[in-house]
Amino acid sequence: MQPAEREQWSTQMTATVLLIDRNPLRSGSVETWTLNDPASRNALSEAMVDALLAACERAAADADLRGVVLRGAGGHFCAGGSLGGFSKTIGQPLAAGEADPLVPLNRRFGTLLQALCALPQWFIVAVEGAAMGGGFGLVCCADQVLAHRGAQFATPEVTLGIVPAQIAPFVVRRLGPPAARRCLLTGERWDAAAALRLGLVDDVVEGDMDAAVRAAIARHAAAAPQAVAATKRLLLAQPETPLPALLDEAAIAFSQALRGPEAPQGLAAFAARKAPPWSAKP
Repeated sequence: MQPAEREQWSTQMTATVLLIDRNPLRSGSVETWTLNDPASRNALSEAMVDALLAACERAAADADLRGVVLRGAGGHFCAGGSLGGFSKTIGQPLAAGEADPLVPLNRRFGTLLQALCALPQWFIVAVEGAAMGGGFGLVCCADQVLAHRGAQFATPEVTLGIVPAQIAPFVVRRLGPPAARRCLLTGERWDAAAALRLGLVDDVVEGDMDAAVRAAIARHAAAAPQAVAATKRLLLAQPETPLPALLDEAAIAFSQALRGPEAPQGLAAFAARKAPPWSAKP
């Protein structure tokens, strides 16, 4: 898409740590969120986490937004959590009865991971360079993960004497317990091929990442937005919801979709051998 078509969304907060570019689709739009602190390899500072949470909150209420792509600036995706703000607390015990300010700060990152998983739009992560620690956690929230062949993935927290606290449940959800234990308990580094084999990555990109992202957007744009949102809600509920209750919710979602505006359009387009109105294809 041409730069002239690009609508720049920015606030004072996001201007330095998170860039948000909006591009039109045939129906609706797609946003690219770029982690933008190349000097730190896009480490997750408090400001960056706040900016991502604000972006998620806005996206959740944006009916025109069809999808989100998350990338990193400067040749790397994300080096993980920034410990800069915690430096004075390292190795320092709490005074008796003192509430630990680190607890809500750490938990806030878990809130971000929950918000990314709950986005009603399709969520694509494109990884170039390093995706470490918290960056690995961001990857685990995606509906589709593209990784350049030179990408590297690791959860090195335990090798540094730190607990991969907030990312652990999301790593288990993405990889399953055996692979999650392997990466979380050893901190071993995976290249793109290993990440593909172990289920973290969906596609390894040998050439141009921009072209691969455009192709992924086109594939996802073939799906009706309300159907996508309803399907994502079911998938998100699956681990915590008893099967009978989940099937009840699924039946309601099916009936609402069939009676709603998208099914008549999609089925009519299929019968006429035409692209549905929400598709990227003319």
